[in-house]
Amino acid sequence: MENFDWTRFTLRIAINATLPNLYNAWTKASELEKWFLSQADSFEPDGTLIPKNQSIKQDYRYEWNWYLYPDLEMGTFTEANGRDFVQFTFAGQCLVAISLTEQDDFVIVELTQKNIPTDDSSKKNIRLGCHGGWSFYLVNLKSVYEGGLDLRNKNTDLKPMLNN
Repeated sequence: MENFDWTRFTLRIAINATLPNLYNAWTKASELEKWFLSQADSFEPDGTLIPKNQSIKQDYRYEWNWYLYPDLEMGTFTEANGRDFVQFTFAGQCLVAISLTEQDDFVIVELTQKNIPTDDSSKKNIRLGCHGGWSFYLVNLKSVYEGGLDLRNKNTDLKPMLNN
């Protein structure tokens, strides 16, 4: 596998929803909690907590928690254009870029995670682990925004499962 790129990956999914709704799905804590996180908090650069229904802006920080996992993910939104592109730090100094493009009745959500370190632990936990995690959460994003069904497992007695 010498041509395998351990430093980045891209995933795409077509979702039958409006572009503004999907932009909000990535930029408002209240929306992130519908399909991705158990708790999302966003902060202005000076540390002021913003309301959950307010969109983040560039240089805002975040603190994220998932169901069934004690890990706290902290990072910064490095770009947010207010329409169709968001980028944030994730899993250390990796960058996750979200591009939204309208096509027919769909919005194509393209997620790229890059700057992944190439040590063995990062290859396993970030490159492979995040690829699997983002794959599930993008499907859940589609499920929630197209039909309202949240596929996440929130039951601590049913761990580990494909959907947690």
